[in-house]
Amino acid sequence: MSGKYNGMLHLLATIVLGPLLMVQGLWVRKRIPKLPEPEGSRSGMVGRGTKVRILVLGDSAAAGVGVAHQDQALAGPLAAALSVNYSVEWRLEAVSGTTTSAALERLVGIGCGEYDVAVTSLGVNDVVAGVGRDRWREQQRLLRALLRERFGVSRIVVSGFPPVAAFPALPQPLRWYLGRRSRELDADLERDVRGEADVTYLSLDFVSDMSLMAVDGFHPGPEIYRSWADAAARVIDQTLKGA
Repeated sequence: MSGKYNGMLHLLATIVLGPLLMVQGLWVRKRIPKLPEPEGSRSGMVGRGTKVRILVLGDSAAAGVGVAHQDQALAGPLAAALSVNYSVEWRLEAVSGTTTSAALERLVGIGCGEYDVAVTSLGVNDVVAGVGRDRWREQQRLLRALLRERFGVSRIVVSGFPPVAAFPALPQPLRWYLGRRSRELDADLERDVRGEADVTYLSLDFVSDMSLMAVDGFHPGPEIYRSWADAAARVIDQTLKGA
C-alpha cells in the first residue's frame, strides 16, 4: 500500500510542480558553475603485496569533479589507501553526465579486461534524467552482470546516493523532488544487492557537512572524497580478506 501511495504522490507532485521544476532545472543548469574533471592519471600501479585490479566506474563524482587533481578525488586516494597492503593496478572509467545506461555503453565500448574489484558511482544523473525505478533497477542489474561476465569482477562495491536533498545548489522544491527520487532509487539499489554475495552497498550517509562540498554546491570537495575513498578501501580490504 505504501508503494502505491508513494507512486501516486510522485505522480501528483510531477503534475502539480512540473512547470516549476522544469524552470528551476533550467535555472540551475545556467547557474551552477561547470567544473572541469580533474587533471592527473586515470590508471596506474601502486603498492606492494598481493595484486588487486580495481576498476572505478561512473559519473562526474567518480571522475573527481570538484577537486583539481585525481590525487584528491576518489580513484587516486582509493588506490593509495589499498597500496598499504596490496599491489594495486587501477583504472578510472568515468565521465561527467554519465547515467547507468551510458555506463553500460561505455563498458561495452572499451572491450574486455580483467579486474578483481569494481567500484561504481551512478544514479544522480539517472534521477535528473527522469529514469523510472524499474528501468533503473534493470540497468543496474545488467551493469553488475556485465562486470562479472565480461570483466571477471568478483567483488563489486556500489556507492549509494549522496544526500541530494541537502545539495546547496538546488532550490526548493526542486531539491525536495530530486532528493525524494534519489532516496527511492537508493533504497531500491540497497535492497536489490542484498541477495548478491559478491556485491557490497556502500552508504554515503557520512556526506553530511555541506560546507565540505565543492564550490558548485553539487559535487564533493576533497575531504568528502577522502572519506569516500577510505570507506571503499575498508570494504574492499574486508571482502578480500574474507575471500
